[in-house]
Amino acid sequence: MDVEKVERKEVEVDDDGRVRTGTVWTATTHAITAVIGSGVLALPWSVAQMGWVLGPIALIGCAYITYYTAVLLSDCYRTPDPVHGKRNHTYMDVVRSCLGPRDVVVCGLAQYAILWGTMVGYTITTATSIMAVVRTDCHHHRGHDAACASSGTMYMVVFGLVEVVLSQFPSLEKLTLISVVAAVMSCTYSVVGLFLSAAKVASNHAAHGTLLGVKISAAAGVSASTKTWHSLQALGNIAFAYTYSMLLIEIQDTVKSPPSENVTMKRASFYGIGVTTIFYVSLGCIGYAAFGNAAPGNVLTGFDEPFWLVDVANVAVVIHLVGAYQVFAQPIFACYEKWLAARWPESGFFHHEYAVRLPLAGGGGRAARFTLCKLVVRTAFVAATTVVSLMLPFFNAVLGLLGAIAFWPLTVYFPVTMYIAQARVAPGSRKWVALQALNVGALVVSLLAAVGSVADMVQRLGHVTIFQTQL
Repeated sequence: MDVEKVERKEVEVDDDGRVRTGTVWTATTHAITAVIGSGVLALPWSVAQMGWVLGPIALIGCAYITYYTAVLLSDCYRTPDPVHGKRNHTYMDVVRSCLGPRDVVVCGLAQYAILWGTMVGYTITTATSIMAVVRTDCHHHRGHDAACASSGTMYMVVFGLVEVVLSQFPSLEKLTLISVVAAVMSCTYSVVGLFLSAAKVASNHAAHGTLLGVKISAAAGVSASTKTWHSLQALGNIAFAYTYSMLLIEIQDTVKSPPSENVTMKRASFYGIGVTTIFYVSLGCIGYAAFGNAAPGNVLTGFDEPFWLVDVANVAVVIHLVGAYQVFAQPIFACYEKWLAARWPESGFFHHEYAVRLPLAGGGGRAARFTLCKLVVRTAFVAATTVVSLMLPFFNAVLGLLGAIAFWPLTVYFPVTMYIAQARVAPGSRKWVALQALNVGALVVSLLAAVGSVADMVQRLGHVTIFQTQL
C-alpha cells in the first residue's frame, strides 16, 4: 500500500493537468542560464566608462533591482491569489490577467523588439568573435606587431546564411540540446574571460583604472560629450547583462508544489541572481583592473595569448550564438506566421506543406516539411536582420540600446504595475509611492541609456564605412 501511495504521488498532476518536477535547484540553473549571456563580455568596458566608484555601484544596483522586481513578478504567476489563483504560463499571460488586453499589445511590442534587437546584437557579436580568432592566430604566427586587420562583413553574411538554414527547422527553440549547449558555452567563454583578466592583473603587478573612469582628453580623442554618451551607454550594457524578467514566468511554470511556486521562485531568483552578480562584479572589476581605461568593448578581443585559449573562448561564443539566435527568432516566426495564416486561411502559400526527404535519414523515411511562407518569409526576415547588423556594426552601442529598451518596461514597469494591481496596493500609500519612485527612476535610467547609445551610434556613423565591420 505504501508503494502504491508513493507511485500515485509521483504521477500526481497539477490543477491544470500537467506534471511538474522543477525544484529550487533546477529553477536556479535556468535562471543562471537565462541571465548569463554575451552581454557579460562588455562589462569591463562598461566599468571603465564609469570608474571604480560608479561602475561597481551600477553592477550591484541593477542586480538588486532585477531581484526585487523578480520577487514582485513571482507573486503574479497565479492570479488573483499568489498561492491558489489561476496559473499564467507566460509573461504575456500575466500581463493579460493583471492589466488587460491593451497592455498585452504594448508588452508584445516590447518583447518582440527586444527579441529582434538581440538577433542583431548576436550577428554583430559572432562576427566580432570570428575576427578575434583570425587576428589572434595571425599575431601568434606573424608577431604581435603584424598588421592583422580583417573585415567582419563576410562573417556576418556567412552567419546569416547559416541562420537561414536553421530557421527552416520547426520548433527549434524547444530542443533541450540548445539550452544545454548555450549554458556550457556561455560558462566557457565567461570563465575564460575571467581567468585571462586575472592573469593579466597578476602579470601587471598592479590594478589599473581610475575613480571616475575614462578621462576627458583631447589627445586621446575623448570629448565631454563622448564621455557622457559612453557612460550612459555603459548603463544600458549592464542592464542588458541582467535581462531576466521576461523569462521568469516560463521558468516558474516548471516548478512543482508544495511549497507554493512563488516561494520556490523567490529562492531560485535569489540564488541565481546572487551567483550571477558575484560573477559579473568579478569579471567587470577584474577586467577593468587588467586593462584600465583602455578596456576593449569585448573583453576577449583584448587578449592574444595563450592564443589557443583565446580561440576556445571566441569559438564558444560563436557556437552559443548560432543556437541562441534561433531561440530568439522562433517566437517571432511563430507570431507572424500565425497571423498570416489566419489572415489568408485559404492560401496555399501559407498552408500547403511540402516535404523533402532528408538524405541521411536512413530507412525511417524522415522528411523536412515546410510551407512556401516559411521558406520565403523566414529567409527574408533573417536577410533583413543581417543587413541591419551590417549597417550598425557597433557591439557596445547595440547592447546598450537593447538594455535600455528592455530594462524599464519588462524588468521594472510591468512587474511593478502588475504587483500593484495583484496586491491591491492603495494609491498614495508609502509602499505605492516607493514602487512608483522605482518605476520613474528606472524610466529615467532607460531613457538616458537609450540616448547615450543612439548618440554613440550617430557619432560613430560619421567615422565608419557602412557594410565594413572592423574589430
